[in-house]
Amino acid sequence: MKKLNLFNHTLPVTPLGNGGKITIMKKFPYLLLIAAVFACKNKPSADATATFSIQETAIGKIDTSAVTEYTISNPSGMKVSILNYGGTVTKIITKDKAGNDGDVVLGYDSLAGNLQKGNPYFGVLVGRYANRIAKGKFTLDGKTYQLATNNGPNALHGGLKGFDKVIWTVEKLAGDSSLQLTYKSKDGEEGYPGNVTATVVYSLSSANELKIDYKATTDKSTPVNLTNHCYFNLSAGTDSTISGHELFIQADKYTPVDTTLIPTGKIETVKGTPFDFTTPKLIGKDLGSVKGGYDHNWVLNRTSTGLEKISTVYHAASGRFMEVFTTEPGIQFYSGNFLDGTLTNTKGGKKYIQHAALCLETQHFPDSPNEPSFPNTILKPGETYTHTTVYKFSVK
Repeated sequence: MKKLNLFNHTLPVTPLGNGGKITIMKKFPYLLLIAAVFACKNKPSADATATFSIQETAIGKIDTSAVTEYTISNPSGMKVSILNYGGTVTKIITKDKAGNDGDVVLGYDSLAGNLQKGNPYFGVLVGRYANRIAKGKFTLDGKTYQLATNNGPNALHGGLKGFDKVIWTVEKLAGDSSLQLTYKSKDGEEGYPGNVTATVVYSLSSANELKIDYKATTDKSTPVNLTNHCYFNLSAGTDSTISGHELFIQADKYTPVDTTLIPTGKIETVKGTPFDFTTPKLIGKDLGSVKGGYDHNWVLNRTSTGLEKISTVYHAASGRFMEVFTTEPGIQFYSGNFLDGTLTNTKGGKKYIQHAALCLETQHFPDSPNEPSFPNTILKPGETYTHTTVYKFSVK
């Protein structure tokens, strides 16, 4: 009789005469079960062999331009879908604490939704200037420029046809985890000076990080302030609003606004106000005490010019946790105030009601071209605008 050493126990076995296979004696069945469990725990899962991939899906045309949706997948199963139209993030699929997949951004089931009047910038790249410029005017190098006023008396998110409403050139980068989008904005477009080349790279990491790298150059001085406008609901549609989401913003100060949502020029403390998210709190706690809802810029507490974690969002029921890292000096927290349930072609026909989602737009401050005390947003020839933001997803 031969012996087998298993888990530091010497067991008697009997030869079978079939190429060396063995049978553990009946009086040790519990060790056979332990061995089987141990083997299963150490067997590679199906995901262990998964790799990054990028799939392309044709979803329609705008005039003669084909519109394509690119879906980046990582080895853990997270997926991010992006259109060449507007650089729009159409889906972010990530798991909850039970391992179930869910789409955590608002959007549409078809291209028609993105093209409808009143689309509130779902998931788009925003430029040439994100957020608002007062009365659509600014003066630069002694010349006054007039922009379209597409948000009451003010200019918003680049104008009537900003970077969110154009076809970007897309290139897949090596490794199947990154897409590079490029758009060339001509001198005078939407009233802005200078030919600007904007490049945005979307990357998905194995750690479930959606990284967005922005670059821009110009041949004439011009304001530049780029961002992404995803609407997040970490419940993946289970909760009709984000009132039950817990938000943290690393900012002791914010920029108060007038009745048209233009900063007054002051920078005030958040302490003792509904704008204090320095300790994580439910969004719904003070939402009702902010007239019109949250649509303000927070002045981030920064210790460097590099990438720093500046915000988190947590949804307890699903366990989904999102961390936001950026190189920018500000973040616009918008609580979906203008959603009213009237949008069509939404995902699954769902009604997106007021406060159905939140936006965390990393940025320079609104109306900076008219506020010399705010961080500079003027890009000059020979300079390169850069900005990096990361949205990292996990569960807890």
